[in-house]
Amino acid sequence: MLERGAPAESILIFVPQRSLAQPYITALRGWTAHRGGQVSVQTIGSLSLQMVEAFWFLIAGDAGFKHPRDLPNFLSLELVQYFMTRAIEPLVDERDYFNSVRIDRPRLYSQIVDNMNKAALVGFPISEIGSRLKTALASGVEQAHIFDDAQTCALAFRKYCLEHNLLDFSLQLEVFRDHVWAAPPAQGYLRGRCKHLIVDGAEEDNPASHGFLSDLLESCESALIIYDRDAGFRRFLGADPNNARRLRDRCDVKTTLDETFVMGEAVAELGAQLAAQLGISVTAERDADPRPALITEAHRYHPEMVDWVARQVDMLVRQRDVLPNDIVILAPFMSDALRFGLADGLAQRGISVRSHRPSRALRDEPAARTLLTLARLAHPHWDLPPADFDIVFALMAAIKDLDLVRAKLLTEMLHRNGRLLPFAEVRSTAMQGRITFDLGERYDRLAAWINRYIDEARNDAIDIFFRRLFGGLLSRAGFGFHDDVDAGNISMNLVDSARGFRWSLDFMSRYDVDIDLGLDYVKMVDRGIIANFYLRDWIADAEEAVLIAPAYTFLLNNRPVDYQFWLNIGSEGWSRRLYQPLTHPYVLSRGWPPGALWTEDEEQHLSRESLGRLLLALTRRCRKAIYLGYSELSESGYEQRGLLLETIQSLLRRLAQDGQHV
Repeated sequence: MLERGAPAESILIFVPQRSLAQPYITALRGWTAHRGGQVSVQTIGSLSLQMVEAFWFLIAGDAGFKHPRDLPNFLSLELVQYFMTRAIEPLVDERDYFNSVRIDRPRLYSQIVDNMNKAALVGFPISEIGSRLKTALASGVEQAHIFDDAQTCALAFRKYCLEHNLLDFSLQLEVFRDHVWAAPPAQGYLRGRCKHLIVDGAEEDNPASHGFLSDLLESCESALIIYDRDAGFRRFLGADPNNARRLRDRCDVKTTLDETFVMGEAVAELGAQLAAQLGISVTAERDADPRPALITEAHRYHPEMVDWVARQVDMLVRQRDVLPNDIVILAPFMSDALRFGLADGLAQRGISVRSHRPSRALRDEPAARTLLTLARLAHPHWDLPPADFDIVFALMAAIKDLDLVRAKLLTEMLHRNGRLLPFAEVRSTAMQGRITFDLGERYDRLAAWINRYIDEARNDAIDIFFRRLFGGLLSRAGFGFHDDVDAGNISMNLVDSARGFRWSLDFMSRYDVDIDLGLDYVKMVDRGIIANFYLRDWIADAEEAVLIAPAYTFLLNNRPVDYQFWLNIGSEGWSRRLYQPLTHPYVLSRGWPPGALWTEDEEQHLSRESLGRLLLALTRRCRKAIYLGYSELSESGYEQRGLLLETIQSLLRRLAQDGQHV
């Protein structure tokens, strides 16, 4: 279209998630000789934000905001959790809400946020959340009360947002759908600009996106809609493949593409047969042999499996010249212990690794935890001193090659009255030799940096403090973040998070918020807020490294590799959804019949279908082979008999009965 002279600004590329926009953004960087602005690559979130911001003063009053003449404040996930705490925690404490729910507050609040987002994506008012959940799921009075509490909290948070010009994702989407898109000037702007539409991954998008796209198609001169009929694994995030299929009726030309550019024949057949075991029919070459695509070895204990994985990766890299970037290690959940065991085993063999675990609390990341502990030390006026254990951990992470024992000794000897004393204060020559003067010198540089900051009575904005500490010391040679891509990414995520917090709270100062920004930010993170979506985490690094990630995280990045390792195949986590007492992604979907009861039969059917879709998605992003990591005993020492293991065993038995050597 650009070569034929279409203005770049007339082309809209629409994707379900920001990370999926990167291939288009990268490709468009090569197009410098074109006219008419830039091609727009959007998600429903980014587009609705831009449109609400552009037409704010036209619609703010009708949308119910208390201060329609003030600018809006768009909230990230982290800020939603912070302001939700301010808005509803007094209510929760006063009325003893959720007293029978045994999860921490940030996880609880994130489920209330999820309910509100699902309502906006599907298209029903947030006032119906409680009734929909109670009708389908409430098995007793206590469960009904929990859903009522969640409903009350959602309405209280919405009221707080309208009073303070705050827009979380759900309110942003509702305002776009009900007010901006309904306003003739906004419609005229988008319809006049977007003449050519490309929709990638329609099956992974939500009903709100589909409704907008269906309306926009009426004024487009051309459109291309791409739909993967066997995908839709983002249903737990609001994807609705059945609703997306209706866009097919709006297309004049319908073409089916069956050729794969990724999978070898054995991998394609393996995916088809695994899906067939779970009741999902997929067309594949039935004369292909799936055996070369499946490699496994049984182990009794979990550490034996982890060591086997490290040895197999080493063999692929050393003997078969496979690039580390073409290997991924996947599990349903990536615990700290499993990640450490894999990273350590590969590091001992000289193989670089990187990991990506979204939906985790910021405080759970070692690099972030280190920066937060050092921030507490550097700000004694907060009256928030770190525990000795946290200081030990921070010293280990901040000083390269410092082990646990020596970090503990340094803390015991040199942490006094909230300050880190110089290494020279260690009077024993034997103890100095045990710690080594090399590590002592690096410790002195860290302690001097912190103490100088205190003595100068500096009070930098917290994001600037993190940036100075990272750039001025921790990323230097001899310190823990040097040449550590994961630590660098997490540190910059923390900087971005703190900056966004500062900007939002500066905005809120016009109303009723008066706080110490740095102190309140550290307290917020310490509560365990779930981290934002940070795009840098999803973009593959230039450095070749093996990716360690949860299975769905790898899929959401949408890139193929040569070899995949599926670990803990006996775990039920491969098929069973996470238990969330305040929400349910399938009951709060457009396809769920109003008034229907969610039963164990539906749960079992969902488990089989979800696993089938997951296995198809994984095999379609694998070129050569899949290694199955299996141990009879789990990480916790229990036997595992999950659905994935049963499915693989059934397939192997059937292949044996069909006369194929297994």
